[in-house]
Amino acid sequence: MQYLSHLSVLSKVGVWLLCLQFLRVTKQYLPHLARLCLISTFLEDGIRMWFQWNEQRDYIEATWSCGYFLATCFVLINLIGQLGGCVLILSRNFVQYACFGLFGIIALQTVAYSILWDLKFLMRNLALGGGLLLLLAESRSEGKSMFAGVPSMGESSPKQYMQLGGRVLLVLMFMTLLHFDSSFFSILQNMVGTALIILVAIGFKTKLAALTLVVWLLAINVYFNAFWSVPAYKPMHDFLKYDFFQTTSVIGGLLLVVALGPGGVSMDEKKKEW
Repeated sequence: MQYLSHLSVLSKVGVWLLCLQFLRVTKQYLPHLARLCLISTFLEDGIRMWFQWNEQRDYIEATWSCGYFLATCFVLINLIGQLGGCVLILSRNFVQYACFGLFGIIALQTVAYSILWDLKFLMRNLALGGGLLLLLAESRSEGKSMFAGVPSMGESSPKQYMQLGGRVLLVLMFMTLLHFDSSFFSILQNMVGTALIILVAIGFKTKLAALTLVVWLLAINVYFNAFWSVPAYKPMHDFLKYDFFQTTSVIGGLLLVVALGPGGVSMDEKKKEW
C-alpha cells in the first residue's frame, strides 16, 4: 500500500512537471494562439456575411418583415463589426472597444436568429461571451503592465470578476456536450467532463484542468464537426462549420485561462493565503 501511495504521488508530480514545462515553452505564444482561436468564429461569420450577402439579407427580411433597408443594415453591421473587431483584437489596438462591439454582435444575432429560444445555441453563445470576458481581463492586465513602476493596491476587482464570469460561462459549452444515455463510454465521458468543468469554474487546479479540457474539446471538435468531409452544397456543411468555429472560440477562451490563470476569485488564489 505504501508503494502504491508513493507511486500515486510520483505520477501527480510527473503530470504537474509536464504541465509546467508546456507552459514554460508556450508562454510567449499561448496568448496569441488563444486570441486567434477566440476570434475565429467572428472571422468566419464576417467572411460568410460577405459571400452570402443576398441570402442573409433575404433571410432577415423574410423572418422579421423589416424591409430591404433594415435587413441590409443588419448584414452590414455584422460584416463590419465582426471583421473590424477581429482586426483590432489581433493587432491589439482598442481591444476593449472591440470586445464590447463583439458582445453587441452576439446579442444582435441571438435575437435576430431566434437563438434565445434554443437552449443549446444560447448556452454556446454565452460561452462565447465568457471567452470575450477573459479577453477583456487580459487587456486590462496589459494596460496595467504599462505602469509597472506605479504602486498598486493589488489586482483590481473588475478584472477578478471578469475572469470568474468568463470561467463560469465557458463551462456552459461543455454542458451542451453531455450525453444522457446508459453506455459506459458516455457515462465515463460525462463524469470526467463534469469533474473538469467544476474544477475550472471554482478555480481549483485551474490551468491543468483547462489544458485537459482543451485537448478533449479539440478531439471532439475535429471528430464530430468535420465540415470539410461534407459537400458544400449540403445544409449540414454550414451547420458543422458553425459548430466547429464556435467550439474553436471556446478553446481560445480556455487557452486564455491557461495563459492568465484563474484570477483572484478562485481556490488556487485562496490557497496561497492559507
